[in-house]
Amino acid sequence: MSLNLDFVRSQFPAFASPVLSSHAFFENAGGSYPCQQVVDRLHRFYLDRKVQPYGPYPGATAGGAEMDEARTRLAAMMNVAPQAVSFGPSTSANTYVLAQAVRQWLKGREAAIIVTNQDHEANSGVWRRLEGEGVEVREWRIDPATGSLNPEDLPDLMADGRVAMLAFPHCSNVIAEINDVAAISAIARAHGVRVVVDGVSYAPHGFPDIPALGCDVYLFSAYKTYGPHQGIMVLNGDWGMELPGQAHFFNHGTLYKRHTPAGPDHAQIAACAGMADYIDTLAEAHGITGDAAARNRGVHDLMRAQECAVIAPLLSYLSGRNDLRLLGPAQAERRAPTVAVELNRPAEPVSEELGRRGIACWAGDFYAVRPLTALGIDLDKGVLRMSATHYTSAEEVSRLITALDQVL
Repeated sequence: MSLNLDFVRSQFPAFASPVLSSHAFFENAGGSYPCQQVVDRLHRFYLDRKVQPYGPYPGATAGGAEMDEARTRLAAMMNVAPQAVSFGPSTSANTYVLAQAVRQWLKGREAAIIVTNQDHEANSGVWRRLEGEGVEVREWRIDPATGSLNPEDLPDLMADGRVAMLAFPHCSNVIAEINDVAAISAIARAHGVRVVVDGVSYAPHGFPDIPALGCDVYLFSAYKTYGPHQGIMVLNGDWGMELPGQAHFFNHGTLYKRHTPAGPDHAQIAACAGMADYIDTLAEAHGITGDAAARNRGVHDLMRAQECAVIAPLLSYLSGRNDLRLLGPAQAERRAPTVAVELNRPAEPVSEELGRRGIACWAGDFYAVRPLTALGIDLDKGVLRMSATHYTSAEEVSRLITALDQVL
């Protein structure tokens, strides 16, 4: 079975927008288009539920019920308890709050944490700043030629028994190689180490089955998974309750409130149920049955197969050029369809010229200063990034290759 692309694209209003439809969209890693189900739920909330939720009157009751529905259905998709799913204004904010909890958790201990230089800064800087609090920070470094992380490096980094936590990405937002989270988590567990995974660059390509990954925390951004601008954190209940709470003291007994210090965006949380609507819509259209987790796994596999097929010609084209450097693997199956290249010139003017030719993409460092530096890339030149997702068509990729050939 293959993904019905016409049906998929019919679920996204952007493809009918006179503003957005003029360009082939390759800026998905910066934020995906929202699906119709999310737009409808957000619109309805602002029309009929924009009051303090959970109150004893119709709009408030309905608003609270929709917020609970979002948490419950996303949890079921990812095969976790509803209590494990918490919302925040962004993944950067959620990671910052989590780091404050870890800082207090480690206080007074001779502890170390491991970070990588493959991460987006959101899952790197907040942990590195704990060094000022007496925590030793160890760096799991990428191969400067390939950008890959080697799991065989971890046992030596953990050998002395002082490491309490490991933070790494499911995949990088510029290198895009998919790290084996389950295998890495198993190494960490064998050493008694907690695991925090930044899934922002992977989740848009299929919501994961969290228990299968074996991590303690998985973070991603709804605005990159066809939803509203929210950060979503899935937190292991045992560790989540062990970590010092970061919210109002009277909320510390509820896991999904315990590490949410500010009032949540009610409308956007409720609208996140539209992401579950979308996955269920795709499952039904493709004959995928079972419980929510099974339907999600089926849709995940369809999405990944579509992306691999569509992005392979671009990877082949770029690999064949000698005037640029493709970051990450050339094999579509080993990576997310987020494709960054180092050019022999500044990248931003190239993205501007592509924009004039009907291609929407961008250039810069994408908050991935550490991996780009480790790869020896001139930050003033930056990289050109072209990112697809499951709704990207083969025709759009062909248009991109043609435009690149003209511009480069």
